[in-house]
Amino acid sequence: MSSFRLRPFSHWLLALFLTFTAVGQVAAQDNATVSKEGVTPGATAGAAPAAAAGSAPAGDAAAISAGDALFKGNCAQCHAINDVVVGPALAGIEQRRPLPWLIKWVQNSSKMVASGDEYAVKIFNEYQKQQMPNFALSDEEITSIFAYVKAEASKPANAAVGGDDRGAEGKPSGEVADGAGAGAGKYVNVVLIVLIVVLIVLVVTLVIIANIMRDVLRGRKDLDGRDVEMIDQKTDWMAILKSGWFKGTVGTLFVLVVLYESIQGLMAIGLQQGYQPSQPIAFSHKLHAGEHQINCAYCHTSVYKSKSANIPSANICMNCHSQIKATSPEIKKIYRAIQRNQPIQWVRVHNLPDLAYFNHAQHTQVGGIECQTCHGPIQNMEVVYQYSALTMGWCINCHRETPLNTKGNGYYDNLVKLHDNANAGAPFTVSSNGGTECSKCHY
Repeated sequence: MSSFRLRPFSHWLLALFLTFTAVGQVAAQDNATVSKEGVTPGATAGAAPAAAAGSAPAGDAAAISAGDALFKGNCAQCHAINDVVVGPALAGIEQRRPLPWLIKWVQNSSKMVASGDEYAVKIFNEYQKQQMPNFALSDEEITSIFAYVKAEASKPANAAVGGDDRGAEGKPSGEVADGAGAGAGKYVNVVLIVLIVVLIVLVVTLVIIANIMRDVLRGRKDLDGRDVEMIDQKTDWMAILKSGWFKGTVGTLFVLVVLYESIQGLMAIGLQQGYQPSQPIAFSHKLHAGEHQINCAYCHTSVYKSKSANIPSANICMNCHSQIKATSPEIKKIYRAIQRNQPIQWVRVHNLPDLAYFNHAQHTQVGGIECQTCHGPIQNMEVVYQYSALTMGWCINCHRETPLNTKGNGYYDNLVKLHDNANAGAPFTVSSNGGTECSKCHY
């Protein structure tokens, strides 16, 4: 009679564990892909103009697109299309005042008030004598702003208001994306929990089945010695623990872990990723850049034209907070700094070593790099922290992977031609233009 033998089920457990682990990793990767949307260079800048242009006549699309960016960078902090903020709502402004008058007003409102212009004085008095800043914008730029305002005002009531990009239920598009990412994250967590529970149930079930089969086989009288030996076999854990191969494996793993942690510790010296100091005033980027969608360049005025992005001065804060939440305890700190003629002692978060040269304008203005590429989801931060490593390797990897925009620039024509001849199919990156040479950053 053929003998019954128990098949070991450890390999089944291993297969199940590996399967569930792989499923969990795939789900986590999908979630990471969702949560990083909107950080791609150029994505933020391109979305709003496309929406504005889509609702305007084809001939005005370029002007409206330019006006969209100018409005958000200069006007959105104090004006909305249909709502009164610091200044009046701008819907129908072209019917209230002629365009030449509006151009003069934007370029030098204080001069018009001082000249006694009836409408200028009326607006000045109506809005608590709040002086509008003068803007060094050309006539064409101001015209494009009001073209954008007119296009936005002509949209249906349930469309975007105040020039903001709105998603479902009137929420800013960034909030919709964050909500979708959060929902996907919850879904992945639920799936992983269910898979873990199923794995535990399967393991327990297999153990129970194995014990039942062992008890059944023990009761059989037709088993030979080999079958009995297999049924009654026990694991000698002490023998395993005392064996040379086990001690050697544990010792090797211990040495590798210590060596790995030591190298990681040495590599992390001077690395400030995650640094999040407390600031003297509780300023929320989530509120200003996120909810109110204030353009970064409004406060950091040199972000597109200087080596470094400057710290905003107190008078920029007062452009809004002379009227908005003027009695807030945090805003009163700004008033005290102005009264004492002392700068606010902001704590610097991002700081490169003096041996490395970095030009902010070269990356933002020339390269078209978005703020989030290096600073992370700044629009979601209550307190700013250093998002990226900012190490030399991090910079070099970016230079190796980032294509260089050479279209319409004759300076690169010959370089691109030589590059394509020598590297067929490879993109012309910053590194291809010498962006990884030592002297580019160290000289």
